[in-house]
Amino acid sequence: MKRARWMTLPALALVLALPAAAQEAKAPAKETKPASKPAAAPGQEEMMKAWAAYMTPGEPHARLAKLAGSWIVKTKSWMDPAQPPEETTGTCEFRMVLGGRYLEQKFEGSMMGQPFSGIGFTGYDNSKKKYEAYWIDSAGTGMLVLAGTRDVSGKKTVYTGSMVDPTNGKKVALRTVDTEVDDDALLFEMWMSGPDGKMAKSMEMTYTRKK
Repeated sequence: MKRARWMTLPALALVLALPAAAQEAKAPAKETKPASKPAAAPGQEEMMKAWAAYMTPGEPHARLAKLAGSWIVKTKSWMDPAQPPEETTGTCEFRMVLGGRYLEQKFEGSMMGQPFSGIGFTGYDNSKKKYEAYWIDSAGTGMLVLAGTRDVSGKKTVYTGSMVDPTNGKKVALRTVDTEVDDDALLFEMWMSGPDGKMAKSMEMTYTRKK
């Protein structure tokens, strides 16, 4: 009897395991999701439409074109925010180039008693939906690039960017604002970050169209 009872233990375990095994066998196999297909490359016609939209000047470019002409520029420059600014007068020529896609600026004036010349280009990237400004001048060897957007008033364009301070090799944050006062007046303002990280006004340029 003892042997018979001992022999029933494996059998009982097997019986108890059978329903679970049967249930496991009945469980449907997990469905595997089909591999996602790579996005189809755009067709030639679609690509041509995208490039046509990208390269076609629009309303932002027309706004830039309104600045074309000759201007007198009065500049205030702050080397030290705690000190009075240097005040100078120069001239500027604006013209649209490359089929009305970019506004070119050529500036002639002075800075710290020395002749100063600068060339800039401003455009609107239809893809990025942003204005971009590029500037080079005789006071350095760097190329400044800024990107910005118009504010809700439609009169101001706020740009941000950075440059390297040649005196210490550190990056300086820049913020500029172009304000369209009217068809014959434009105000340019620039702020730079100081050693304490705070922004301080470093330049103000008042453009008046020549009559």
